[in-house]
Amino acid sequence: MTTAKQETSSGSSIAFTTTLVLLVGLALFGRRLFTGWFSADGVRTWATMFVGVTVQAMPFLVLGVLLSAALTAFVPASFFAKALPKHPALAVPVASASGVVLPGCECASVPVSAALMNRGVTPAAAIAFLLSAPAINPVVLASTAVAFPGQPKVVVARAVTSLGVSMVLGWLWLLTGKGSSWLKLPKNRHAHDAGRLETFRSAMLHDFLHAGGFLVVGAAAAATLNVVVPRTWLDHVAGSLLLSVLILGLLAVLLAICSEADAFVAASLTQFSLTARLAFMVVGPIVDVKLIALQTGTFGPKFAIRFAPATFAIALLASLLVGWWLL
Repeated sequence: MTTAKQETSSGSSIAFTTTLVLLVGLALFGRRLFTGWFSADGVRTWATMFVGVTVQAMPFLVLGVLLSAALTAFVPASFFAKALPKHPALAVPVASASGVVLPGCECASVPVSAALMNRGVTPAAAIAFLLSAPAINPVVLASTAVAFPGQPKVVVARAVTSLGVSMVLGWLWLLTGKGSSWLKLPKNRHAHDAGRLETFRSAMLHDFLHAGGFLVVGAAAAATLNVVVPRTWLDHVAGSLLLSVLILGLLAVLLAICSEADAFVAASLTQFSLTARLAFMVVGPIVDVKLIALQTGTFGPKFAIRFAPATFAIALLASLLVGWWLL
């Protein structure tokens, strides 16, 4: 079993590393390859946008991975159980607010939430933390400020919307999911024999290779969207607020970009309104294809097929509301 897991992890690392190398190679040397498809100006625009988004986002991705790995290796899950109020309704906002000071990526938030449930934390609070930690931690907010210079309202809007969504989903669980049979509580896992430094190293390597692959795919998709899709079509979609919010929300689900880097991709989608780009940044860290897969494996398919659509719908509605209010 251990060998199979190691082979799977190794295969995933190779796949993402290969993706990174191929996309960077296309950005640097793709002009000759795509001359027949795009104009020379189009190729230059694609390469410039792709490299710009990737290079600008990479420092924040690395910082986020380092902090997330440190949290995984050096902070015991029991710390969160002791810090939360015993009353479930009060534990939800506290768990949501803890995401502001506790860094973590989407991939790390799922096992951390599972560990919280195993240590007696109410599922509603664990779900609130699951949604808030990757969306409003300091690295994410700092990267958003850099991606949208001179627009602090975008940072505030992202924090307020993501915090609100996490609390609403947590309280919604208390109202509808308490004692429900469609949440498969994860099995309690004993600590492994690896030391903390080895845990830190392996977590950092895994998260960087995993998130880095999604980053470059997202940067490539954003660059391609700006070059290939006709400007008239983009203008038509961007001209409709509801349609543009829905389209960018779906795009965030499919691209599955790391939350430390998605603001730079959102900033490059200049055809769309700030509200639509807010939806992209709110949806991505809390519901995307990799998170749905992780949640299915951790909490069971019955949980995932209900939780993902509900999260997506509430995130879009909250983005529209906060966008109308602040942006």
